[in-house]
Order: sequence, then structure tokens, then C-alpha cells
Amino acid sequence: MPTLIACLSTGKGTWAEVSKIAQSQEWNKVFLITNQFGKDNYAPGKNMELVLVDSFPDTPTTIITDQIKKQLKDKITDFEVALNLASGSGKEHMAVLEAVLQMGLNFRLIAVNRNNVEVLGLKV
Repeated sequence: MPTLIACLSTGKGTWAEVSKIAQSQEWNKVFLITNQFGKDNYAPGKNMELVLVDSFPDTPTTIITDQIKKQLKDKITDFEVALNLASGSGKEHMAVLEAVLQMGLNFRLIAVNRNNVEVLGLKV
């Protein structure tokens, strides 16, 4: 899975998890779904791109989904992506999932478990 898509938003300690996953392997590209606070306070590393969304409480999920799709359009050539939703709100998670599905992508959930980065559901 050469592409990682991750939420980088709210949740105490979640930015550390996202950073660990982003640095866990040589991703071709890392897309971080974030808000203005994330843009102002997170320094993206190599091959990382911030996808800025308006995640205000009154912003409809469909608007956030459209913002994500517009910014990711023609940037992902993979059939499957790694997806991390440890950071962010439920509304942001739904928007990311819907955007990924509408773009016709398969995904694997990836997380930090006992300080190791794992693809959920795969037993090695």
C-alpha cells in the first residue's frame, strides 16, 4: 500500500500516532486530512500533503466529503490505500470514508497497536 490517508485533527495524543504511521514505511504519498489548526501547527514531512477541510460543527458532512475528493482528484493511482482514523471527529471520519469509497478505492485500516504499526485484521 504505497499511499496513506489519515485524519489529523482532534483527539489528545492522536497526532503522535499519525506521525508514527506516516514514518513507519516509505509511503509514495501521505495525505493528511486536517483543518486550519492542523495546517497552522503541523509541519508535513517528506511526501506528505495536507488536505484542508472546513470541519466546523455546522459544516455538512457532504461538503467535507466534496472538499476531500476535490483535493485528492487525480493524485491517487493505487487501487488500495492505507487509512487511519485515529484522529478527528466522527463527522470527519464519515467524510473521509465516503470520499475514499466514491473515488472507487479499496482500503485497509492501519493503526498503532502496542507501539507497533499494524494493518488491522491481518495476522502475520
